[in-house]
Amino acid sequence: MFRTALRNVLAHKARLLMTVLAVMLGVAFVSGTLVFTDTLSNAFRNQSAKSYDDVAVAVEMNPNPEEARKTPGLSQQVVDRVAKLDGVASVNPRVEGFAGVPDKDGKLIGVGWSNKGTNFAPGKDGKDRAYAFTAGNGPVEDTQVALDKDTADKGGYKVGDTVRVATNGPVKEYTLSGVFTTEDGAVNAGGSLIVFDTSVAQKLYLKPGWFQNLTVTAAPGADADKLLDEVLKVVPKAATAQTGQALADQQAKDIEAGLGALNQVLLGFAGIALFVGIFLISNTFTMLVAQRTKELALMRAVGASRKQITRSVLAEAGLVGLVASAVGYALGIGLAVGLRSAMSAFDLKVPAGDLVLEATPALAAFGVGVLITMLAAWLPGRRAAKIPPVAAMSSVHATASTKSLVLRNSFGAVLTALGVVLIVLGAGQGGDEGRMFIAGGAFLTLIGVIVLIPMLSRPVIALIRPLFVGVFGVSGKLAGLNAVRNPRRTGATASALAIGLTLVTGLSVLGATVGSALDKATTDQIKADYMVTMASGTGLSDEALTALEKAPGVAAVSPQQAGALEIEGKFTSASGVTPGAIEKVLKLDVVNGSMNSLAKGQIAVDSKTAEKRGLKVGATVPAEYMDKQKTKLTIGAIYESSDFVSPVLVDKKLLDAHEQQPYIPQIFVKTDGGASAANEKALSKAMGDNPAITVMDHKDIRDTFGGPINVLLNIMYGLLGMALIIAVLGVVNTLAMSVFERQQEIGMLRAIGLDRRRVKRMVRLEAVVISVFGAIIGIGLGSFLGWAVGETIKSSLPGYALVLPWDRIGLFLVLAALVGVLASLWPARSAAKLNMLSAIKAE
Repeated sequence: MFRTALRNVLAHKARLLMTVLAVMLGVAFVSGTLVFTDTLSNAFRNQSAKSYDDVAVAVEMNPNPEEARKTPGLSQQVVDRVAKLDGVASVNPRVEGFAGVPDKDGKLIGVGWSNKGTNFAPGKDGKDRAYAFTAGNGPVEDTQVALDKDTADKGGYKVGDTVRVATNGPVKEYTLSGVFTTEDGAVNAGGSLIVFDTSVAQKLYLKPGWFQNLTVTAAPGADADKLLDEVLKVVPKAATAQTGQALADQQAKDIEAGLGALNQVLLGFAGIALFVGIFLISNTFTMLVAQRTKELALMRAVGASRKQITRSVLAEAGLVGLVASAVGYALGIGLAVGLRSAMSAFDLKVPAGDLVLEATPALAAFGVGVLITMLAAWLPGRRAAKIPPVAAMSSVHATASTKSLVLRNSFGAVLTALGVVLIVLGAGQGGDEGRMFIAGGAFLTLIGVIVLIPMLSRPVIALIRPLFVGVFGVSGKLAGLNAVRNPRRTGATASALAIGLTLVTGLSVLGATVGSALDKATTDQIKADYMVTMASGTGLSDEALTALEKAPGVAAVSPQQAGALEIEGKFTSASGVTPGAIEKVLKLDVVNGSMNSLAKGQIAVDSKTAEKRGLKVGATVPAEYMDKQKTKLTIGAIYESSDFVSPVLVDKKLLDAHEQQPYIPQIFVKTDGGASAANEKALSKAMGDNPAITVMDHKDIRDTFGGPINVLLNIMYGLLGMALIIAVLGVVNTLAMSVFERQQEIGMLRAIGLDRRRVKRMVRLEAVVISVFGAIIGIGLGSFLGWAVGETIKSSLPGYALVLPWDRIGLFLVLAALVGVLASLWPARSAAKLNMLSAIKAE
């Protein structure tokens, strides 16, 4: 039986090649993902160990707001005491924060969050162990800075050049004193590192004479754990200290966790590819079994048992799976190398390191590939075993019994109904719990629809068939009839496209709906012409606020300063705003009271918080600031909730008195004459053309808040691309088998006058019908899921209303039809080339 299986594999090389390609794609993603993450993890671990190689103990100060007023960090006296401990070779104290430099076009080098500024901390020899200078030396004056080599190269900076440095205040100019290489995490993440003189860095990021952290280098022979105990005795209680080894281990764990998320996304791609591939594999083996009905029946007649027949089919699948897994694993290694190169191309710095080829990716590749292939072939193999010997006397292929079709449709209907119920329940419940119901319901519904898809093929194709008949005549009519001749095969072929389009359509509907709501929120809630933010996410300074207030053409300016209060013992986030200006830049619908009360030292509370806590205008409530100072505040206004401010509004000056470093994530600006190129230029100029500060108009604001949805959409479009490739393979396989089975029929059609051109058209249209059928199922199900998920977030998104992106839906249908046309090229050509007389004589 094994020799028979091998012979059958070699006898159907072209058809089984389609199966190999489908399995290969999924296996390549599985093995490539595992190799890629193993390689990256190993490289980052080695880099992490290297960056802490000379660190015996690291100390960091994290005081709470109350302690920070007395002890903002590590004083110079503490640093000196640590340096005098036995076993300490050197101490490097640091203070750090955001800093960035522009390239030649004035754009920020790096991505904001990975742009860092710190201080130069030389030892007795005048060198800082953290930096190896390739040109010049460290800054020793207030007017000097040093840059990491990657940033200097990107910006075209050389020692002696003037460098514009952006922090969260106005841009300042410095002289470049040196260029260095480093293992600092900011640079390794693709960002930049700017080194200031210590006094300058302290003024920028903390207070003169204070540091945020320090690292200790041990003298030869000193024990790091004992040194840690000694260090803990001399540093403040608010400080945390760890050995360098512990920090390296922790960073390695963080790297593993970070790569885990990437791992899951890429494995999700692989899972979808393999899931879609199951239908192609099952369809292929079903067709091969049908094609070999006589052969299998004869084998039964000469003594082969049912088990032997099933094992024969599974042996074929195992051989195909082995070949697909081997090729997929090799392709996966290439994919891992390609992903690594792609990260570098997108300025995502990847540490140098060897390609890691462990046993797990190889075992996973072969295990998944062979298992998936044999699992998909099991049902066709089981059907093959049921072929009675008497079938050898007939040329009619085994057809599904009425009983099996009833069972299949009943099972599919139950699954679909249960899934729809769960989706509707989840949509009504909302929140995370509702989305869990929807996820479960979506899975059941998708499986149910796939089971029912053969039954759905007849009515759905009947709806679109008149269009083909009206436009293409006889060829269109024949194509429609051929498409429903074998509903199971048509359904399995269409399933690949249906799955991909379900996911993509669902997210497209959700993206369009959320985008529309964000547009409405931007238009309805923001009166300001611009929103100013920092690229780093660190927040703007009071200097930036003052500069904007003085800019020409500015009518009103108010920050949205993030703060917090404890009101009646409950933590409440608060926004520090400018009284009198906040109403001009944001639309705040006052339910009761007046926003003018903010100027009197009173607070405004949103309607949800007021209702939940029973707060009313005129009431005086006990409050506590984050520095633990207690007070009583009067409620002067209640307003409708807004997406752009916190539940409590308070005069910025009140918060400033109780915060060491105010955090201003956004500043809203209203200008005379509205948004214009001139006004935007004036605001940028007022900021000193700071490359780290972004001036956003309404469109930019919408794009910022809609960014995550757009990223997800792009990922899903990539997923659609993979589904399309597998769908093309499935349609090619189905049509090739259809042409083979209908040789006699095609010969007769040719004999009665259907020329080659119309034969090609008939096969092409059949492919288009099948593809469009799958697209209709996927678009319908995806739109339903998009609506359901949208219902779970509508309460947190004012102005929410379902939007169907008809332009994208139309594009998906066109794309599906194009898939059908491309997939039909080879089968259509084969059908047209059939010899008329030979085809008529074929059985």
